[in-house]
Order: sequence, then C-alpha cells, then structure tokens
Amino acid sequence: MTQAHKWFNLTCSPNKTSNLPYSHHIYIHTHELPEDWDILAKNNIFLSRKYLEVLEEAAPSNMKCHFIGIFDETELVGIAISQYLDLNNIDCYGNKRQVNNISLKNFLFRKFASRILVIGNNMLSGQHAFEMSETASQSKLLVALNHAAIELKSMFKKKGTDIHLTIFKDFIATEIENFSMEAYAADLKFSVQPNMVLEIRKEWKSELDYASAFTKKYRAQHKRGRSKCIGVEKREMTLEEIISREKDLEELYLHVAGNAPFNTFYLPRHHFSTFKKKLSSNFLLFGYFIGEEMIGFKTMINNGDALDSYFLGYDDSMQKEKMLYLNMLYDMTGHAIQQGFCKMIFGRTALEIKSSIGAKPEKMIGIMRHSNKSINRFLPFFFNYLEPKTVWQERSPFRASW
Repeated sequence: MTQAHKWFNLTCSPNKTSNLPYSHHIYIHTHELPEDWDILAKNNIFLSRKYLEVLEEAAPSNMKCHFIGIFDETELVGIAISQYLDLNNIDCYGNKRQVNNISLKNFLFRKFASRILVIGNNMLSGQHAFEMSETASQSKLLVALNHAAIELKSMFKKKGTDIHLTIFKDFIATEIENFSMEAYAADLKFSVQPNMVLEIRKEWKSELDYASAFTKKYRAQHKRGRSKCIGVEKREMTLEEIISREKDLEELYLHVAGNAPFNTFYLPRHHFSTFKKKLSSNFLLFGYFIGEEMIGFKTMINNGDALDSYFLGYDDSMQKEKMLYLNMLYDMTGHAIQQGFCKMIFGRTALEIKSSIGAKPEKMIGIMRHSNKSINRFLPFFFNYLEPKTVWQERSPFRASW
C-alpha cells in the first residue's frame, strides 16, 4: 500500500460523491504504478505503462521523468507525466548561424531558464500531459496537478536543484480555457511553433488518391520528389536490425538534430531499440538504403486513430540528391492512408515543407511560471527574447474542390 493510499484510508470517507479535493501521488519507477494505470491510458499510448518504460530505460541523459497518479479518495481518476530537463548539460543552440546575440542568450538562458520542470512530454507535440476518467472533474484534476508540480519542485530542491521554470504543455485553445482558475492565474500563456497535422480524407485509399488532390504545382512536386528517390530501398527494420545499426542510426539522427536551431535534449544510442522492444509493432522504424549503406531512417508510432511521426535522420549529401526528407513525408502519409489512420501528426519542425504536403498548423498553447517572482513579472519579455523565431509561409497544396 502506498503512502497516498494510507492517507486516503485514514482521512476519506467511503462515499464516492465526496466533495473533497483530489489528491496525488508521485511515482519514480514504472513498477510502482497502480494496476489500473493503463485503463486511463487506453486512448493515449504516450501515457501507457510500456511507453513510460521506454522513458525509464532510454530517456535523454539530461532528463528525469516522474509519473503522477491523481486520486478521488482511493480511486485513480487521472494519470500524468512530468519531465525535468537540465539544459546546462547540452548545447541548446545547435545551428548557431540561425541565432542572433547567442552569447548573451546563452548566459541568460543558463542562469535563469536552464532547469525546467515540464508537466507533459517535451519529446512530443500535442497534449500528452495527462488523461483522466470520464467521471473525473477536470478542474479538481488541474488543481491536483498544480499541487504535484509544487511537490516535485520541493523534491528537487531537497536534492540541491532549484527549478527555474515550470511548464504545462501542449494544449489547444479549448483545452487551455480549463486553466482559467486561481492556481494558474499568475502564469504566462505562451505559444511556440504549431503542431503540423494532416487530416486523412476518407476518399483517399492510396497515395495516388492523395497526390491527385494536389494542384498542378504540387502534383509536379510529388512526381519530381518520387523520381529523385528511385534506386533507394526502403524497408521496415526488425529489432535485431535496429540493434545492429545503432551506431548508424545515432550518426544520422545527430546530423539532423545538430542542425536544428534549438535542442533541449539528445537521444541516447539505445533509444530506438528500447522503443522497439517495449512497443513492438506500435513502433515502426524504416531504413533508407543504397546497397548496404544506410542513408536515412524515419520512425513512427501508432497512437489510436493517429499516426505520429517521431525522430528521423539522414545523410545530408544524399538528402539533397534524393530529396530524402520530402520523400519521407510522402512515405509517412502513404503509410497512414494504407493503414486506415484518421490523421498524421508531423510535429513542429520544418513547417513550410510539411505545409507543402498538406499538413495544417494546429496552435499549441502552454502555461509557464518562473520560481523567482520578480522574474515572473517580466517573463513575457524574457520568453520573447530567448525563444528562437521561425519565419515560414503556409502553403495550400490541395485543389479548391478539396
């Protein structure tokens, strides 16, 4: 019996209609999770026990995960994830040519914003912070989640780590309205790059149907991109193949990650093999080969009616010659169509090229607070200054009739 359950037995009446506030319990290891955890995670693989085991065994070196149970008396009514990120341990500004005043930004960032507690998943785009039962009160759950964040900060402080920022991420506009309560009144609402989502039309039964919906310009782009990739073998890789190619996968991944304007973590070498071990057929890794040379790879995760793109990598010289990245986007879309998914989640990078293949931006909103009350007053200024800016133009690749 956990301490949380002991507390419930002592203080809560057995009446399930109690107006008592929800309580929480913080778990460090997945084997401690309540038996009914996966019942609440049934609609979100990214809060399932198996996925959390991936994070427990193969999270980035600068990340520490905790798992939060929300209880109505003794009943588990909500589950959530937190991630602590220490950005002092990595070079955040990867492609320095894309960042102005980098020395000053690095100083300010490391001194005032480098130790971050995220309620949610910093490795994904979208609302993967929590799930709750159908009968739960969302307002009571959000209050309990705020209390859990405060306790986590205290836990880290006792170990000598002062949290700079606490962030609750990623919510769409209708979801963020639920945070309009006293517990979050002083927090900054913020938005960064959108999540790019492609809705799969029911009329599309194949990639050819999808490409036929393009305007002439984008049909030509699709045809040209596909012709460039002739001679490249694409194949799904087994666990054994992933393990044998871990060094190649790491090099290709780091090439892409290193060219990003901003990074908050880097994946460990065994991340993809651990993913495959835990999620089996729900985790897909496709390699791109010329002969026996791996020139790129992409990963995808089955999450209910959505297919989520995950991390990828490629050789830069082959990317330009074979238009690898564009072809990976077409391949993911084709796979989503063939397998009957309702949407393809592309995430929040390379916005313009994803827009050119039909993905639409979905605005994501977060809530942020600084532990220093004086800094918290000026948080909008600091956030706008430190956040890398992305300028892009949204495309409209489909014919008007679509």
